[in-house]
Amino acid sequence: MARVLIVDDSPSQLIGLKRIMEKLGHAVITAEDGVTGVEAARRELPDLILMDVVMPNLNGFQATRSIAKDPATAHIPVILVTTKDQATDRLWGLRQGARAYVTKPINEAELGEALREVLGG
Repeated sequence: MARVLIVDDSPSQLIGLKRIMEKLGHAVITAEDGVTGVEAARRELPDLILMDVVMPNLNGFQATRSIAKDPATAHIPVILVTTKDQATDRLWGLRQGARAYVTKPINEAELGEALREVLGG
């Protein structure tokens, strides 16, 4: 079981992702924007972060870059989970430090595969 931080400004997306993660046996922490997501990552040091991209205050690309560059959180894998489905978005997200990129609406099998790749299980 992993501790997963889900960062998304949509309450319905948070609930949906939380249900999926809990069904897979993971403990969940949530944050509602990039700023609180980065703070939660530093405070909680989760095993994995699921990060939305389009959010107020600090978008997911910026938050991922901040987490990846901070020595205290750089070891935490980030999976971007977003509606942005262009190849350039995917490339940019991976350049910011994300380990995987999953598009919404969530396909549970695709998300599960990304989790196995990133968590190694």
